[in-house]
Amino acid sequence: MAVCWFVGLTTLDVVHRASARPGPNEKITATRQDVAAGGPAANAAVTAAACGARAVLVSALGAGPVAQAARADLDDAEVQVHDVAGPDEGFPLAVSAVLVDEATGERSVVSADAALAVAPAPSPGALDALPRPDVVLLDGHHPAIARAVLDFVEGLRPRPQVVLDGGRWRPVFAELLPAADVAALSADFTVPADVAPGAADAAHGALLLGARSVVVTHGGDPVTWALARRRDDGAVEAGERGTVPVPPVDVRDSLGAGDAFHGALAVALARGAGLQDACATAVSVAGARVGKVGPRAWLAHLPERSQPHGGTARPASDSSRGDG
Repeated sequence: MAVCWFVGLTTLDVVHRASARPGPNEKITATRQDVAAGGPAANAAVTAAACGARAVLVSALGAGPVAQAARADLDDAEVQVHDVAGPDEGFPLAVSAVLVDEATGERSVVSADAALAVAPAPSPGALDALPRPDVVLLDGHHPAIARAVLDFVEGLRPRPQVVLDGGRWRPVFAELLPAADVAALSADFTVPADVAPGAADAAHGALLLGARSVVVTHGGDPVTWALARRRDDGAVEAGERGTVPVPPVDVRDSLGAGDAFHGALAVALARGAGLQDACATAVSVAGARVGKVGPRAWLAHLPERSQPHGGTARPASDSSRGDG
């Protein structure tokens, strides 16, 4: 069984579905309400577990009532949780307020994310007790956790592939991108000009900072991917590249669609798929997500759970990066 670690943020999502958005000082009545664990790493882990992988979530939850509700949902999803906050009842897990537009499926989110408290780093001994990962996904939240896990991963042989979830730029990404076998970016992701001078766009910036390959999602438009290539003069550019079509789907609920893509991408890579085939699997899973209402009901409609894909366009191995 493929083993995937998902490192970063967990929240508790309170999701309301409504036929309109409230204006100032206005109340509206929701047509549906759901409560589930959220956050990029947690949602990706739930997807991976549903795809048949062993999903390990390394995050900070604590022991308060909000954390207990999130943990119960993760337990139901068969996600193994390593909580760096442990029994700390004072650790404040963020609650995300989510509104999904019934007409369009678009979501609006207000959340403190990881800003309420600084999560401690996990100890190497605690990480060593977890099942060895084939792929590790980092979402950039809780930097101390990300740094500790990355240090641990760099010492493993064979080294697991590292996937970076780049939804929005975070300063820690400047440290994490050099270790990324796959930088999975949203179309809204930007790299500050002073961090990657000369970058033509976000994908090029990620490659300049050391990522071995880049995947960029564009909503309903095709997913683009590219492998890094180092020229004779030392400059880094996109080498082999391609696109993966996104089939039309009636979008009912877009909450967590990117996280579903990342969870499925990690599982496909862990099973030996090449980058293009892994993207195709992830597109299929994300399509299943947006076509169903609610944060968990869609999991029963996954297009596949265990079939690996072929070997097209694998990210460059550690020995072929050409960092020197």
